[in-house]
Amino acid sequence: QVQLVESGGGLVQAGGSLRLFCAASGRPLSSLDMGWFRQVPGKERGFVAGINWSGGRTTYADSVKGRYSISRDNAKNTVYLQMNNLKPEDTAVYYCNAVDNLFDRHPRFGSWGQGTQVTVSS
Repeated sequence: QVQLVESGGGLVQAGGSLRLFCAASGRPLSSLDMGWFRQVPGKERGFVAGINWSGGRTTYADSVKGRYSISRDNAKNTVYLQMNNLKPEDTAVYYCNAVDNLFDRHPRFGSWGQGTQVTVSS
């Protein structure tokens, strides 16, 4: 069973940047497509960005295209999310999870980490 731990969130002003980290233990991530998701209170958790197992392909939600960049280091069993030009509407708890594939973007694991809070002030 994989355990995923997200970190790197915080409070930032609009236009600022943050880098999120997703560290895994329990199994290697190198064979898995991975994704970042986010959730605000009262709404369903939604897909933000995904990366295939090798890092050669990425996909993004329309709302973050051109501002976010997902990457991974399989040697460190870690996935990253670089967030630039942040907007107040990006405020959410961010989670990582494996995805079945980059096309349907469905989270693969039923259990989630604690997430990391990102708050963007206007």
